[in-house]
Amino acid sequence: MHSMLFNEIVFGPIMSRRFGKSLGINLLPLDNKICNFNCIYCECGWTDLREVNSKFTSRELVVKAMSERFFEIKKSNDIPDSITFAGNGEPTMHPDFAAIIDHTIRLRDEFLPGVKIVVLSNSALLGNQVVFNALNKVDARVMKLDAGTEAQFVKIDQPLSRRKFRWYIDRLKEFKGNLYIQTLFLRGRVNNENVDNTKESEIIAWINILKEINPIMVMIYSIDRETPAKGLEKISNLELEGICQKVIDAGIPAKYF
Repeated sequence: MHSMLFNEIVFGPIMSRRFGKSLGINLLPLDNKICNFNCIYCECGWTDLREVNSKFTSRELVVKAMSERFFEIKKSNDIPDSITFAGNGEPTMHPDFAAIIDHTIRLRDEFLPGVKIVVLSNSALLGNQVVFNALNKVDARVMKLDAGTEAQFVKIDQPLSRRKFRWYIDRLKEFKGNLYIQTLFLRGRVNNENVDNTKESEIIAWINILKEINPIMVMIYSIDRETPAKGLEKISNLELEGICQKVIDAGIPAKYF
């Protein structure tokens, strides 16, 4: 299966459906994915459990790469809309994640003042207070919530830990609304089981959770690239628009992409 891995620490800027002109930061190894989820739709491919303890790029190399690239961008005046932590897996897994966030803020203020720092995360390490505090320092925390029920969560995101779905919801509530939620909608058949987070019962449960979390906005989207699991269906813009409207009707800002 083809997988899309980022082969640079700092990549782009690229045009993002959600973040405009985005300068990406990849804290994960350049040749494999490291994640504590194994999402059936991940463009980086399946999570290889043998690689979970792979060596991360050192903090020093990350800071050096950011410093050089930020300087180049300032000099060329090709200013991005955002500096986005994404890459080949879950960025908060980097052992120096918090320190790297501090360095990023300092370098941003020096070279690219006004550019927003965004972190995309699956929420799995929100129980770590150091990670939680670091996420609260950036301009936008975009946290994954791909389901309304435990059953669909396990099928779609396939977390490596045995934590209950409720644990993730309670951790997201600790941001007290100061976060964005991202949800990818799909349906299909994986491992001889139906997977579908677009069912009416699932949408109702998901919206009830959103009401608890009370995010700044919900970002709704579907598959855009090849997925590791075969037989997944991309949800049409018309259907995404309908889901989006239900969220708005519930009093929560939302956009579909």
